[in-house]
Amino acid sequence: MPKRALIDKRPWLLASLIAGISYYFVRDSAVPGLYLMAWKGAGVALLAAYALARHRGADSRQIAAVMGFGALGDVLIELELTWGAIAFLIGHLIAIHLYVRHHRSVLTPSQKLAGWTFFLLIPVIAFFLPTDRAAAPVIALYATGLGAMTAAAWSSTFPRYRVGIGAVLFATSDLLIFARMGPLAHSALPDLLIWPLYYFGQFLICTGVVGELRKRAS
Repeated sequence: MPKRALIDKRPWLLASLIAGISYYFVRDSAVPGLYLMAWKGAGVALLAAYALARHRGADSRQIAAVMGFGALGDVLIELELTWGAIAFLIGHLIAIHLYVRHHRSVLTPSQKLAGWTFFLLIPVIAFFLPTDRAAAPVIALYATGLGAMTAAAWSSTFPRYRVGIGAVLFATSDLLIFARMGPLAHSALPDLLIWPLYYFGQFLICTGVVGELRKRAS
């Protein structure tokens, strides 16, 4: 898409890209904490604004709410991991409701297998990642919602290679957070990958849902 068209027709999307990408390069800078938290939350918050601006209806409001709770989670996780997880979990539950209402009527065996794999494997992997075993059940509980969201996205009528892949990227980002509490505690890999996987996962989810809703309405 030409740059001019993106500015004119999708200013919220352009603003989200600028905020989301630039945050990656300033997250370890000397920017004051409150400003940095606002910067972090802006990328996905602007996706919520994009959803509301590009399509009017219950479904677009629902995906906007998913992005809104994601943005809230981005900020709260900087204050307390549990608060951030609760915000994200609420977003997952809203997303599951949306995807289940748009569930594919027919799934191939491989699609069914992928859905069940996401649903079962994500919480199992999450449970075994943290070194602190006392934290494992709570992490697995959250990851059950994450796995259900990923499976529901993959099995929905929304574009699988946008919404489904976006959900997988989101789940991978969260698993890296949990891996940083265990086997990857001394690795640079989580810090390099968590934010881009998460942000572009949310980007694909939001634009995929909104684009499909607009296509169906045309």
